[in-house]
Amino acid sequence: MDLVTKQLRIEGLVQGVGFRYFMQRRARSLGVTGWVRNRADGSVEAVVQGSADTIAAIVAQAKQGPRSARVTSVKVTDAQGQFTAFDLLPTE
Repeated sequence: MDLVTKQLRIEGLVQGVGFRYFMQRRARSLGVTGWVRNRADGSVEAVVQGSADTIAAIVAQAKQGPRSARVTSVKVTDAQGQFTAFDLLPTE
């Protein structure tokens, strides 16, 4: 399987609503590895790695977010790295 690695920048009302935990649960259920963290500017950043299908699925989930989130945009760019789990990282 060819691994796809993408960086996501999620904007809107995405902090203080459980977004990171939502992403971690979704990623683990899909078998996606990488990480997620809050950014000081109020956005959420994630790097996700998996098959093309699972990455498409996690990006779709990020566009929805948890029930209390209000996602206004998800920017997706190519990324690099090698991951074995899906982690929560400290705010940067």
